Amino acid sequence: MDRIKYSLLVFLGACSYGVLSTNLKLGMNAGFTMPQILGGQYFFGWCMLLALMLIFSRVKVRLKQVGALLLAGIPMSMTALFYGVAVEELPASMAVLMLFQFTWIGVILEAIWERKMPSRGKMISIAVLIVGTILAGGILEQSGIHWTLLGVGCGLLSAISFAVYIFVSGKVAVEVPVFTKSFIMVTSALIILLFVLTPSFLFDGSLAQGAWKFSIPQALLGSIIPVVFFTIGVPKVGPGLGTILGAAELPAAVIVSVIVLNEQVTALQWFGIIFILVGIIIPQFMPEQDQEKMDGQPSHRTIEHSV
Repeated sequence: MDRIKYSLLVFLGACSYGVLSTNLKLGMNAGFTMPQILGGQYFFGWCMLLALMLIFSRVKVRLKQVGALLLAGIPMSMTALFYGVAVEELPASMAVLMLFQFTWIGVILEAIWERKMPSRGKMISIAVLIVGTILAGGILEQSGIHWTLLGVGCGLLSAISFAVYIFVSGKVAVEVPVFTKSFIMVTSALIILLFVLTPSFLFDGSLAQGAWKFSIPQALLGSIIPVVFFTIGVPKVGPGLGTILGAAELPAAVIVSVIVLNEQVTALQWFGIIFILVGIIIPQFMPEQDQEKMDGQPSHRTIEHSV
């Protein structure tokens, strides 16, 4: 039961990420730029997490833990930056396909860390997810797709950085309380984004002109809910399963775009979404110990710390 509970948290965090693209499109349609909305997202997210930390989590954190968490926050901002470039350079479906390579990259990271082959359930799940992503992304229904080396490179880098972010969420300073841990990681992400994008969004009047209407939901859905849920759930389910559950982002993105933006989704794409959901469910019905037994591997696990 605990496994399902923590898996559900990671699943909901991934679904929260899936809403971001639609909210970002709404903001850009209203006349605001991606840096303005993205900068506002991390600024408001940082402020909200600061308040939550001061209210619920006033604890001392060792300097070594702070340093580790600041480093762990880097891939969070890198994912946003790399994916932003990929979206500008590639068709949306191609950019999504590049990002979703994080599913198998995360499983490989876990295998390298634990020095053992991924379980059969995870391998089956990854195969199903790859097929589902190709179908849901609409790649097979498009002809003459335009792509650039920069776009593909940044898309793959966004996949690597997102996989690393999920991985470190489950491995770094897991004993630090959730709001404190999330705050420090988002602080790191905000510093990098301010350095790359410049803090102009704070002074150009865009927030007062209405960008806050999109940045605050972006903060809740991109910097609060998924960061907190991943921080709680990933240490319990493991980084490999965490990245598989993270694939829920794509079905959520497609469904929300249909409801809010009235975008058209083909039958093949719906079939792909079903494939992705099946790929997410598979590991839930194959307990890790059983999978290892089926694979003929010894049942040994890394030591888990309480959160």
